[in-house]
Amino acid sequence: MKLWEKGIPTDKQIEQFTVGNDRELDLVLAKYDALGSIAHAKMLGQIGLLTQEETTSLVDALNEIIADIVVGNFEIENSFEDVHSKIEYLLTVKLGDAGKKIHTARSRNDQVLVDVHLYLKDELKAIKEQVKTLFDLLMESAEKHQNVLLPGYTHLQIAMPSSFGMWFSAYAESLIDDITMLNAASKIVDQNPLGSAAGYGSSFPINRTFTTKELGFETLKYNAVAAQMSRGKAEKTVAFAMTSVAGTLSKFAMDVCLYMSQNFDFIGLPAHLTTGSSIMPHKKNPDVFELIRGKCNKIQALPYEITLITNNLPSGYHRDLQLLKEGLFPAIQNLKACLDIAIFSIKDITVKDHILEDKKYDYLFTVDTLNEMVVEGMPFRDAYKAVAEQLEAGTYKSPKETKHTHEGSINNLCLDAIKDKMKAAF
Repeated sequence: MKLWEKGIPTDKQIEQFTVGNDRELDLVLAKYDALGSIAHAKMLGQIGLLTQEETTSLVDALNEIIADIVVGNFEIENSFEDVHSKIEYLLTVKLGDAGKKIHTARSRNDQVLVDVHLYLKDELKAIKEQVKTLFDLLMESAEKHQNVLLPGYTHLQIAMPSSFGMWFSAYAESLIDDITMLNAASKIVDQNPLGSAAGYGSSFPINRTFTTKELGFETLKYNAVAAQMSRGKAEKTVAFAMTSVAGTLSKFAMDVCLYMSQNFDFIGLPAHLTTGSSIMPHKKNPDVFELIRGKCNKIQALPYEITLITNNLPSGYHRDLQLLKEGLFPAIQNLKACLDIAIFSIKDITVKDHILEDKKYDYLFTVDTLNEMVVEGMPFRDAYKAVAEQLEAGTYKSPKETKHTHEGSINNLCLDAIKDKMKAAF
């Protein structure tokens, strides 16, 4: 059954090519399609295009469909083109003419827009909650290990002293930026496109303010053409927000893989977080974090895929937009899975607390030494040369302690301020 069927048969090869895997992807949107239809039915009843009895029966039937969706008893068979045609078919079978009226004053174009916007709203909220949980875990680790020193590196060369408190809280504070990006994406998708129909509105006296409130959108996408143009823009904005989170996770995962290698040996992972080798019995591989890194790097390609699909499309609906679901929906689930496994794993990371006893880390403190000379009155450039001469002569004595006082430094991490910052962003 096709909503545009006119009695003219469609070539099977053409049908397969145009529908693709849309049925499977539309299962993700099924609940939201029913919710959008409930709001639409109530609005049609309010303006007199449905009777009160028709409105009530449609709402009840749609709630039954939602119940089936929730328990997994809903499917889109090959005889249906998409979720919209399946739900309309169920309503028509159950309610007759009332079911046939549900499509009054709307198009599949604004149906899928509503579905996607509602879906993205929920998923962004879920991702934000996961990011906040990860933030809290990182901050707990920062507090617990804030005085355990850790070598800092630049150019992969030993640089200056850091600490596990600084390392964990650095990633925690980076997540605040990611929350800001997710908030921006939420703002973009939290606009009601229902009523834009095929992109040019409707001659029916519909009440778009009513459906906006009914669906819980913050505001209305007023211009019908602008509403249609949000297809692609909303997905790309969400993708960029996801890449912000994915970038933080990927970098953290890389650090974990590096730090647990025998050449660094800064941290350890318990056996249940590692895998072995088929031929080397000593191996304990950080596969979990390698896959987080790989999956998150793949997610970071998504905005460019969406851009290439949409960047030369004029205003109005185009079938190209159907392809956006293929990249976006799996990416959302992959990001949530990466956040879940990171949350599961981070609490079991063990830190080594005698790292700096290795003599190769004595040079971490050269900057601290020359800064002390400057405080005592020596010009900076002279102090720099004096320490360099000590290093060359092999007479440099490392203090192996830090006296950093400024905000965000190793001895003043401002953890409470970072927590407040997240609270404000969240």
